[in-house]
Amino acid sequence: MTDVFDRLVGQDRAVQSMRQFVMSPVHAYLFSGPVGSSLHDTVLSFAAALQCPRNGCANCDVCRLVLGENDADIYFAERVGVSWRVDELREVDRISRRRPLAGGYQIVVIEDVELTTTGASPCAAALLKSLEEPPTRTIFLLTAEDVPPALDTVVSRCVEVKLKGLSEGDLEEILTREGADPSGARSAALAAGGNLRRARVLVRDPALAQRIARWRSVPAHLAGTPASAAVVAAEISQALDDAIAPLQQMQEEEMGRLVDDAKEMGMRSVANRKDVEAQFKREQRRFRIDELRFGLSALTGVYRERLMDSLEGTEEGESRAQHRVETSLRAIEVVAETNRRLSLNIDESLLLNDLMLSLMES
Repeated sequence: MTDVFDRLVGQDRAVQSMRQFVMSPVHAYLFSGPVGSSLHDTVLSFAAALQCPRNGCANCDVCRLVLGENDADIYFAERVGVSWRVDELREVDRISRRRPLAGGYQIVVIEDVELTTTGASPCAAALLKSLEEPPTRTIFLLTAEDVPPALDTVVSRCVEVKLKGLSEGDLEEILTREGADPSGARSAALAAGGNLRRARVLVRDPALAQRIARWRSVPAHLAGTPASAAVVAAEISQALDDAIAPLQQMQEEEMGRLVDDAKEMGMRSVANRKDVEAQFKREQRRFRIDELRFGLSALTGVYRERLMDSLEGTEEGESRAQHRVETSLRAIEVVAETNRRLSLNIDESLLLNDLMLSLMES
């Protein structure tokens, strides 16, 4: 790498801006972008450039320390619940007023700041207070996947850096750079839906191709009876269970690193272990839903292929082809309706059984 920003694939415009910003930094930056757009990696790269005497050379001890998330002058704020609370942001403010231990800045990272506007007691005002009265050597780095109007005042106190969604090619390049097999990187990138974190999980999963094949084989295994529909639904549910395993392994490794860091600091255990574990569970739930949506997309692809083949037949006047067109269209609508119902928090087993029965009847 020529500098710390070279690791940010697909974000050329944002990188160009950040290289300019580090030359004369201000007190607060807001990084925004869609789910999986490498917000966390971007913040780390920018923080390294701020701390590095050569503005992010990627080769010095300072850069390596920051990129490894081991710089004592970089504080990653953590929340307990789904939304930020006032007392958590007050603690952030307290830490922001510490003097940096080394010669750089005291950098405070607050992720998902859109969650200061949600919950029973929105607390964006507490964050705004910190941004309006920043200490001289403190820089706030905020991230948000979505920037609602309620954050307008906070945004006005920051320089905003907007990231774009990652393409399949971007994800494939990142995974390959990180040591993944090119074939595995390609498969994971195609299945990740632009989400870098998900891509990093999928590339570790040797059963990814088998799950794709299982979804695509669903129509062939619906034998016309409720029993066959139940069997296929159970097989899909088991595949979803198996898909979580690589994510759980990654989370165990992350927890292991947190435990090691705690020991180095003389602590008996990770101070916020319960909070981290709760966050891991939420991530597993989101991953499972993403996996289900991906499977539904693969299934839709099968019926679209059937539709196109049948349309060619109708041009030749085949009556059976017309029937296949109609059934394919109904099946596509059934899958689309299942995708919509995912947002209603319906029991997964019931959802899958309904899907298979509806496809069998279409």
